[in-house]
Amino acid sequence: MGKPRGIRAARHLRIHRKKQRWADKAFKRVNLGTHIKADPLGGSSHAKGIVLEKIGIEAKQPNSAVRKAVRVQLIKNGKKIACFVPNDGCLNFIDENDEVLISGFGRKGHSVGDIPGVRFKVVKTAGVSLIALYRGKKDKPRT
Repeated sequence: MGKPRGIRAARHLRIHRKKQRWADKAFKRVNLGTHIKADPLGGSSHAKGIVLEKIGIEAKQPNSAVRKAVRVQLIKNGKKIACFVPNDGCLNFIDENDEVLISGFGRKGHSVGDIPGVRFKVVKTAGVSLIALYRGKKDKPRT
């Protein structure tokens, strides 16, 4: 059975096309909205969270290292995620129960490099940029 043809087939053709578009993977991803539901950040670029614990994540083969990360519970929806802490020694600036700002790791929801299952990185802690703390330009406020 092929496509409907003829002078009065416009409605049928339109309905048929509407149904067939759902077989296209890209169309389905955009229109179902499940990629936003599954995203811990909920479609936004950054989110704030509370540090639950500091963790070390072992790098994938063939590398051998313990990558420093933190478990964070997001304020906006309560989801718990693992976030990478960039730069050497920056884990020392982050304490448990600190409020941190996190962002994506740069691969649109995929983990980066040899760090398995980590899709986010820490940008700020206690309202101060991690890079400013690392370079010694600012001090962490005492609370």
